[in-house]
Amino acid sequence: MNKMMLKAGIFALSVVSATVMAKVSPEEAARLGNDLTPVGAVKAANADGSIPAWTGGYSKQADGEAPERPADPFADEQPLYTITAENVAQYKDLLSAGQMAMFDKYPDYKMHVYPTHRTAAYPQSVYDAIAKNAANAELVAGGNGLANFDKHVPFPIPANGLEIIWNHITRYRGGAVQRLVNQFPVLENGDFVPVLLRESLVFPEYLKTGREADDDNVLFYFLQEVLAPARMTGTVLLVHETIDQVKESRRAWLYNAGQRRVRKAPSVAYDGPGTASDGLRTSDGLDMFNGAPDKYNWELVGKKEMLIPYNNYKLMDTSLSYDDIIGPGHMNQDYVRYEKHRVWEVKGTLKDGERHIYATRHMFIDEDTWTASVIDHYDGRGELWRVAEAYNTQFYYHDTPWMAAEALYDLNSGRYILLGLANEESEYMNFDIEPVRGDFSTGALRRMGIR
Repeated sequence: MNKMMLKAGIFALSVVSATVMAKVSPEEAARLGNDLTPVGAVKAANADGSIPAWTGGYSKQADGEAPERPADPFADEQPLYTITAENVAQYKDLLSAGQMAMFDKYPDYKMHVYPTHRTAAYPQSVYDAIAKNAANAELVAGGNGLANFDKHVPFPIPANGLEIIWNHITRYRGGAVQRLVNQFPVLENGDFVPVLLRESLVFPEYLKTGREADDDNVLFYFLQEVLAPARMTGTVLLVHETIDQVKESRRAWLYNAGQRRVRKAPSVAYDGPGTASDGLRTSDGLDMFNGAPDKYNWELVGKKEMLIPYNNYKLMDTSLSYDDIIGPGHMNQDYVRYEKHRVWEVKGTLKDGERHIYATRHMFIDEDTWTASVIDHYDGRGELWRVAEAYNTQFYYHDTPWMAAEALYDLNSGRYILLGLANEESEYMNFDIEPVRGDFSTGALRRMGIR
């Protein structure tokens, strides 16, 4: 595998062991907006131009009210080439071990590779916060918390793997967003029952009253309500994600419609079962990876060019049904778009004495968005087990890079889980909510469960 090192911000390959990591120098921080983008990516094109220079991303003002599903700005493009089981060996340096394994597992698997567009763009307020973080943010408590941190992306010029993981965890996803999406645990034969979810993700800075004392140590609030199928309706999950997770671990509560009560949910963490996932996803597997990073040693392997899902507007097309997209073994790859991008390569190895079903997580994190775009998961025997992909998409009316969906493929069972599709729903993404703190209280959780 090509582990070519690039110049942007690679200062160490060591695992974090110090209590507090040193901040970057003013000279290093000044690179943001110059040879680096405001979020820390290399601004220049790659050597052969197959990855273009970043020129500000793709941002668009709506003519009237912004639609919930942005149209595909690249709908007329044709693939540069298609990778199949017959020619995949030619592209092995651009793929993860998990991506390669999909071709071995499924003879019909393919990847359509399109021209690269560096569409990532953010609000200026996010760029300002990241620039502030570059000079001030620090890891504390052995790397399990943050200090002197503002909103998003504490380490745009990272010195180690753990800092990159924190950039993924804290990255900007709209500030205050509510979405209506489905989760699909898919059987080996392609059968599925959609689980309809309403989810709200709000960072305290974007509450109607802004961050206040009550939000001390809160990174974001997350609320998830199950709306269908009927047997699961009324289950509601509330999470207060914390910044310094040693000082205070994640706060989580669950309202169970059958019991009609709110209870604390300490299992909503690490390898506890994900909501309605049929055993296919761990709690820390939502959003590719979330929560406390303390169970792993995170090694920064380097930076490389890789084929990752990008600009996946087709997956939001309302002319497609779920049956069109979901099939046995894997998604219909005709609707998935891959592009060549630079990624940070980070390897998480379970610490001695810790327990988790994944002994190793090999992550590939997009430099323009800090999104973990591909993750290979290995079991305790060192065997490749599951591969996850994030279907990156720029919600350009709101200057928000996020995902059209995310999938986790189980290479052993032939099953997979897909989250994020809303093609058959009348609602989808709402970036214009005005939440208040009380919306994320246990009282609100109880009211949602019994209404």
